[in-house]
Amino acid sequence: MKAYQKILLPSDFSRHSKSAALRACELAKFYQAHLSLLHVVEYYPEDIPVEIVRPENIDMDAYLEKRARKSLDEIDTSLAYPDTSAVVILSAHGAKHEISAYAKAQDIDLIIIGSHGRHGLSSLLGSTAEGVLHRVACDVLTVSLDD
Repeated sequence: MKAYQKILLPSDFSRHSKSAALRACELAKFYQAHLSLLHVVEYYPEDIPVEIVRPENIDMDAYLEKRARKSLDEIDTSLAYPDTSAVVILSAHGAKHEISAYAKAQDIDLIIIGSHGRHGLSSLLGSTAEGVLHRVACDVLTVSLDD
């Protein structure tokens, strides 16, 4: 088996993603691999949650992209791994589609994604993790919360 060279960490900035980020960094260091950080801003409805309310007269796409980029930069800084890149994708297709497409386009060897650990097979991984798992040809590692 050849070593992983390109590792992808899709993040939704949840506690699950933070556990996955730590594992991704460990494996990137072990394999001396490039680590890509990815966040997908999914199409948002008009009635958005209160925590995403933006200042008036600001383009919503630009606002959400800026917030996501700041969060990815915080993850990057906390990992302190030198060989990383961060990408934010604005999408009308959804996270599982965009993560899979990005992995294929970038020839990713391994995707490391946080799992939600709920009950039942489909919710065990979370809908995004499960959707990615069934769409990609590379290895996928799901990481549960580090308690």
